[in-house]
Amino acid sequence: MKTHSLLSLGLSALALGTVLAGSATGGDAAKGSPADHARKAGKALDKHRPAAAIDEAEAAVAAAPSVAGYRVLLARSYVQGGRFQSARAAYADALSLSSDDGATALNLALMQIATGDFATARTTLADHADHIALADRGLATALAGDPTGGVTLLTQAARIPGATATVRQNLALALALAGDWTMARAAAAADLSPADVDRRMQEWASFAQPAAASDQVATLLGVNPVADSGQPVPLALSAAPPMTAAVPEGSVSEAEAVEKVVAIVPAAEPLPAPLLAPVVFGPRKEVVQPLPAAPTMLIAADRTPAKVSFAAILRQRAAAAPTAGSGDWHVQLGAFGAPGVARDAWGRMTRRFAALAGHTPQGMTFKTGGSDFYRLSIGGFDRTHAVALCTKYRARGGACFVRRSAGDAVAQWLRKPGLQVAAR
Repeated sequence: MKTHSLLSLGLSALALGTVLAGSATGGDAAKGSPADHARKAGKALDKHRPAAAIDEAEAAVAAAPSVAGYRVLLARSYVQGGRFQSARAAYADALSLSSDDGATALNLALMQIATGDFATARTTLADHADHIALADRGLATALAGDPTGGVTLLTQAARIPGATATVRQNLALALALAGDWTMARAAAAADLSPADVDRRMQEWASFAQPAAASDQVATLLGVNPVADSGQPVPLALSAAPPMTAAVPEGSVSEAEAVEKVVAIVPAAEPLPAPLLAPVVFGPRKEVVQPLPAAPTMLIAADRTPAKVSFAAILRQRAAAAPTAGSGDWHVQLGAFGAPGVARDAWGRMTRRFAALAGHTPQGMTFKTGGSDFYRLSIGGFDRTHAVALCTKYRARGGACFVRRSAGDAVAQWLRKPGLQVAAR
C-alpha cells in the first residue's frame, strides 16, 4: 500500500486528518471487545483526550495483539500525548505486521527522527521506498539529517506532471534546510504572495534551528513532547506469527486505522478536506522552543523576490547538483550578527559536542537585506562524512545542516592580523 499522505511542513497551516478507528463497526461492537476499545480510543482522540485514548488503545492491543490497525491506533494515541518513544515502538510493531504499509513506515521514520535516531530513520525510508510517495520520502529525508538528499528527491517529485503546490512548498522547505535560502525563497514564491513568502521564510528560519531532536516533529504535529519511558513491555509484539487473514469481526482493519495527513497550504486558503471521515482535533498547541543565549540563524528577507518560473528553478538546481566525495562539503552551525558572537557560540557548541573541537572553525561574512551576518561552519568533508557529523551533532541537541563550500575561510578570531588564510 503506497501512501500519498502528503507529509507537508507548513508551519503557518497545519492539519491533522485521521480516520475514526472502529467507525466501520457502526457502534455494534460487543462491550469490552477489542473493537469496542478501538472505537472508544477513536472518540477520545476526537476530543483530544490522549490519556483516555492511550488507555483504550492499549486495551485493544492487549486483547488483539496481532491486528496491525490497533497498533497504528495506539501509536496515534501516543503521538497525540507527546510520547514519541512509545509511538516509535508501536509503529515498529505495526510495520512488522504489515510490512508494505507505506504510511506506517513513514510515521515510524518520523518517530525515529523525533527520538534523535536519524540514521535509522533514513534506513527505514530507504527500505520502504517502494511504498512511500516520492515527495513524502524527500521531505522526511531532509528532516532525517540529509537535506541535500531530500532536495534531490523533491526535485524529482516536482518535475512529475501534475505536481501540486504542496510538493513545491516542500521542496522550498528542503532547500531552506539545506541552506540554500535564495532558491528556497524563489521556490516558495511560485505559489505564495510576497508577504506570505516573507512570513514563511521567518518560520523556516526558526524551524531550521531546533533546540532538541524532537522539536521539528513536535512543531509539525502541534504536540508537546513529554518524558516517556516507552511502550509497556507486555504490549510488545510477541513471536507469534501475525494474523493477516483472521481479523476479529467488527475490528479496525489496517486500511481503517488512523492515518495522519499533514497538509501545507497558503495561510489565506482553506485547508483541503480529508479524503476519509476526519477526527477533528482540538486547538493546536504551539510548541515554544527555548532560544540559546546568543542569536541563532538569522535570515533577513529580500523584499524584492525575483520573478522566476518554477521550471527555471528546477533547471538551475539540476545545473548546480553537487557530487559526493569532493571534499568541499561543510557543516553549517549557524549564522550570527558578528564574528565575536559566532566565537562565543563556537565555545558553547564544543562544550555540547566535544567532537567539534577537533575541527577548525570556519566562516564567512555575507550581506542580505542590508544587514551583515557571519556564517559559522566546519568543512573539508565529503558529503557522507558531513552528513554523519551533522547527524551526530543534532542527536546531541545541536542545530546544523550540510552544504557545499561557499567561500568559507578560517574563522576570523583564529587569524593573525593582516593575514589571509584559506579554508582547508
